[in-house]
Parts: sequence; C-alpha cells; structure tokens
Amino acid sequence: MNDITAPKFSGLFLLPDLSKIPIFVQNLLIMASFTLTSESWNKVKTKFLRKYRELAAVEINFIPGQEDQLVQTLAKLVNRDNAYIEFTIRKALADPDGNRL
Repeated sequence: MNDITAPKFSGLFLLPDLSKIPIFVQNLLIMASFTLTSESWNKVKTKFLRKYRELAAVEINFIPGQEDQLVQTLAKLVNRDNAYIEFTIRKALADPDGNRL
C-alpha cells in the first residue's frame, strides 16, 4: 500500500500528516505565531542577550513584519529549532518587563 496518509480535516483547512515530514521542513512550513514591534523586539532582544551572551558579538536586525526571518536567524545563531525560538519569544512577550526568559 501507499505510505502517504490522507490529510486530516481541521476547521477550514486540510492538514497533512506532519509526522511524515522531516523536522527541518516543518520549521519552514510554520509561520511565526507572534507579532513584534520595534519596542517589543528591544525587550525580547535584551532577554535573549542575557540568556545567550555570545549574541552580543552579532548584529541582529529586525524589521517589523519579518518575524519568520528573525526566528530562523536566532535558531541558527543559538543552534536551536524554530519552535523553541518561537516559544522563547512568546514567553518573553508574556512578561515584557520581567527579567525571566
């Protein structure tokens, strides 16, 4: 039989079985689940610099509306996957004035 499973119906969209797709491809298919402004990026960036001190030597530019590109850049710099970076950014945005990341 064929190894491809039928797409699942989820609301208005048909979703493929992501377990059959390699993780690095999944990371490219999923768009960022947050929105940053220049002000919120500065707060998130400060928290990232506290956690990943090696990022201080790298110029990280962010243009509003290009959250996906930011996630991919940070993932490469800290050697983590996109899902972890998004989780970390959402966590930073949940408490923008706090010190924890």
